[in-house]
Amino acid sequence: MRLENLAPVSAFPVMPGRRWGPGWWWSATTGRHVVHGSASMRTQLMVLDRDPEVTGLAARPVRLLWRDTDGRVRSWVPQLFARYADGTGLLADCPSSPNAGGDRAQRARVILEAACARVGWAYRRLEPPPGVVAANLRWLAGYRHPRYQGSPGLRAALTEAFAGPRPLADGAAAVGDPLQILPAVYHALWCQHLTTPLEEPLHEEALVCADAERGGGGVEKRLGADGGHEKG
Repeated sequence: MRLENLAPVSAFPVMPGRRWGPGWWWSATTGRHVVHGSASMRTQLMVLDRDPEVTGLAARPVRLLWRDTDGRVRSWVPQLFARYADGTGLLADCPSSPNAGGDRAQRARVILEAACARVGWAYRRLEPPPGVVAANLRWLAGYRHPRYQGSPGLRAALTEAFAGPRPLADGAAAVGDPLQILPAVYHALWCQHLTTPLEEPLHEEALVCADAERGGGGVEKRLGADGGHEKG
């Protein structure tokens, strides 16, 4: 069963008085919408959607049940599922803070990690990326749709213009009218055809390069440990 094709097994509730409610994220990976129930979940959808190894995304596609040591049946619904190009999967929750969910979430974590390991998958509680990285990704995500890639041949022109590290505005102006070229630059940065250090504020003087080894490839890698999306 392809979990990435399943609808949520439970809805995201609307909580009166909260500043954030359920919404939809249009995925550049799948061309479909994925529901989210919190700002932190939306952020993690954004990060996963940009990962070139992710091929599928779904929200709450499965409920796991198990019998605890006291004999009681427990259950947990992970917030996200991601499918990777090698066929493995990631079940994940998107807490707004490390202690969100309390003891129940930590007990479920142990069970889910073991269950996923048995099938060669991974379970993670994904920590929010650093503030500057998140802000940069939100800006680039606004240009994730293919309509921003520009005319045929523009990608090759951008690759040539940014063959070496170059200020963003300078490279865009070298290709053509910045009002027409900048959306394609941001789209290429989202797709990682171009790279820039994302832990630094993205502005007109930010250094951009078509070569990941020279243009900040170290900051384009997926975040590791509990705060990132590396496969188990």
